[in-house]
Amino acid sequence: MLFGRSGNPTLKDDTFQGSGHYSTGERMTIEGTVNKTFIMLAILLGAAVVTWSMHMKGDANTLGFMIGGAIAGIVLALIISFVPKTAPFLVPIYAACEGLFLGALSARYETKFDGITLQAALLTMCVFLALLVAYKFRLIQATRNFRLGVFAATAGIALMYLASFGLGFFGITVPFLHESNWIGIGISLVIVVVAALNLVMDFDFIEQGAEHGAPKYMEWYGAFGLMVTLVWLYIEMLRLLSKIASRD
Repeated sequence: MLFGRSGNPTLKDDTFQGSGHYSTGERMTIEGTVNKTFIMLAILLGAAVVTWSMHMKGDANTLGFMIGGAIAGIVLALIISFVPKTAPFLVPIYAACEGLFLGALSARYETKFDGITLQAALLTMCVFLALLVAYKFRLIQATRNFRLGVFAATAGIALMYLASFGLGFFGITVPFLHESNWIGIGISLVIVVVAALNLVMDFDFIEQGAEHGAPKYMEWYGAFGLMVTLVWLYIEMLRLLSKIASRD
C-alpha cells in the first residue's frame, strides 16, 4: 500500500516503502516525532538568537551567516531527502543552519518593520495549531484529490520562484511577485495558503508512517519534513506582512 502523497518534496510517497514492520521499541511513533520536532525547534531558535543578536548589535558578519546557513541548509536537506537514514545525524545540524539563516533574515525584516517577526511567528504557530486541530478532528482530510491539488500548487510555486531567481541574473523580474500592490499581496496570500495546506499533508504522512511501522529513525525524518514546511510558512508570512506594512 502506498503512503499518502505529501506536497512537501522531502516527504515522498516511497519514503517508507521497503522499511517493513518493526518491533514496538524500534517503530516510528507520533509522540516520538513530536519530541524530535520540539528538539529541532529548540536548536533552530537557539541558532536564530545568535545571528539576531549579532545583527541588532550592528555586526556586518550576519550576511555571511545568513547566506552560509541557507546554502548549508539546502545541501543538508537534499542529502537527508535522498538518504533518510542520515536524518538522526544531519537533521539537528540542518536545524542549526536554518536558525542562523532565519535569525539574520528576521532581524533584517525587524529593522525595517518593527514588530513584524513576532507577528509572523505568532501567525505561523496559530495556523499550525488550527490545522492540527482540524486534522485531528477530521475537519480537513488529505484525500487523493486534495493531495494532488496541493502537490501541483506547491510545484507551481517552486517553479515560479526558480524562474524568478534565474531571470534575476538577467535583470528581469517576475511581475507582481515581489511588489507591494494588491496583486502582489494577493499572490503572497495564495502562497501562504498553499504552504499552510502542506502541513495537512505532513500530518497525514507522519500518521501513516507510524501506523505502518516505519523504522525509528523516520521520526527524525518526519520532524525534518514538518520543519521544512514551518520554515517556508514563516518566511512567506514575513513576506506577506512586509508587503502589507509597505502600503501604510
